[in-house]
Amino acid sequence: MAAKILDGKAIAQKVREEVREGVARFAAAHGRPPGLDVLLVGDDPGSVTHTRNKEKVSNELGMRGRLHRLAEGTTEAELLARIAELNADDAVDGILVQLPLPGHLREHRALDAVDPAKDVDGLHPVNAGLLALGRPGGLAPCTPSGCMRLLAEAGVPIAGARAVVVGRSNLVGKPMAALLLAHHATVAIAHSQTRDLRALCREADILVAAAGKAKLIGGDWIKEGATVIDVGLNRDEAGKLVGDVDFEAAKERAAWITPVPGGVGPMTIAALLATTLRAAEARAAKLPP
Repeated sequence: MAAKILDGKAIAQKVREEVREGVARFAAAHGRPPGLDVLLVGDDPGSVTHTRNKEKVSNELGMRGRLHRLAEGTTEAELLARIAELNADDAVDGILVQLPLPGHLREHRALDAVDPAKDVDGLHPVNAGLLALGRPGGLAPCTPSGCMRLLAEAGVPIAGARAVVVGRSNLVGKPMAALLLAHHATVAIAHSQTRDLRALCREADILVAAAGKAKLIGGDWIKEGATVIDVGLNRDEAGKLVGDVDFEAAKERAAWITPVPGGVGPMTIAALLATTLRAAEARAAKLPP
């Protein structure tokens, strides 16, 4: 029996409407909308598209979204100064430094400079540490947060499940594993050095593919009845967008599966907006009236 499709577009729209309502409540209570500021250094075409979309959608939902475009040759001191300005601005609730940065800029310096309370990418060591320690109050990266919402919408039982995350990046793999662990799954993180990756994947009740390699995971790697979350976004030999999982083969074994595109991708920006709203609410509760 073919898998049910986890429609990221439809679920993302549901999240957006929730955010729209929350933004309206926040603005009525505090006299201003939540503010999301995105910093883009350089002119990478993909980054330009992504950041413009974040600005557009945040404004559509009633937030004050602003895109700050900085020249390719921006120095580290100039970038850190701009981040400091946004940290000090009480109208700014979320700060996102678009990655990757140009090669002359050190990503960790920029990410570490963002106020943890405004770090809506969840990459500051404070937020990463809170997540790793299982403590409340931190902000989690958006793509793993979106994946967790997909699992919740499908009603997939996480507690006690065997989960395998293929990929160990700071942006997806590690925080995804931490979120699953926080929901009481038994979690394994796999990567390029994992021995017999196929056998490990076949044990997974929940398989999250975030390796960045087209169709790495074949259909026969999927356990019957598993839930498959494909974070990958690659182009195959024909130039077609595909995930890390062989979708057509995997859907014959899985119970639930995300398509590529239209699965995890739409959830990432929806989760970013939800995180920005949560950051605004948390900051407003601590700021003087």
